[in-house]
Amino acid sequence: MQRLSKENYYLDIAETVLERATCLRRIYGAIIVKNDEIISTGYNGAPRGRRNCVDMGYCTREAMKIPRGERYELCRSVHAEANAIISAARRDMVGGDIYLVGKDARTGELLSDATSCSMCRRLVINAGLKRIIIRRTKEEFEIVNVQEWVDNDDSITTLEEGCSCCK
Repeated sequence: MQRLSKENYYLDIAETVLERATCLRRIYGAIIVKNDEIISTGYNGAPRGRRNCVDMGYCTREAMKIPRGERYELCRSVHAEANAIISAARRDMVGGDIYLVGKDARTGELLSDATSCSMCRRLVINAGLKRIIIRRTKEEFEIVNVQEWVDNDDSITTLEEGCSCCK
């Protein structure tokens, strides 16, 4: 018997977490792990007490014909990474890892291009997390050192190009 890698063990748990997600486009699950201990979990869905897209039967951003990757402020959901970070104390996260799995909500297929949006990247950086491990296929994953997000500041590039919110 071949033993499952530690990364895929935690990614499998994050994949189970995403089964609680309520988005109609893409569903995500995240877990924060430090010293081989799960600190918190999160999935994407509306803030507590608000109606979820699955309950309403439509996605607000789709109804407004907003392309994927744009205008996240109009999304009803709190992202999986944000929910995991909200549920943990910073002192428990510093130096830890966040595991992320995404699926297409309609097909259930794994997202080979899953990644954190720029807002969640800022949260991950400020939480003091060291690495993000992202599932690409059932067995393959990518490890991103969060320091790369600090060094390659996408907000500077956006400003240099003229961000859409400032036009």
